[in-house]
Amino acid sequence: MLVRGDFELQNENGEIPRTRASIALCRCGVSAIKPFCDDTHKLVSFTTNPAPQSEPPPPRYQPC
Repeated sequence: MLVRGDFELQNENGEIPRTRASIALCRCGVSAIKPFCDDTHKLVSFTTNPAPQSEPPPPRYQPC
């Protein structure tokens, strides 16, 4: 997950581990530098389920 803009990230001790204009946070849970991403998700083929849709998409064609 990319985070950009005006933000401050603190650990449980109130320390600010890194200051940058943008950071990538780990979502897969496998990164060696959590909470930051180290691209390990590519090695473990991490995927997410798409968000549920409120209604099904329209059909591409109408059957005869």
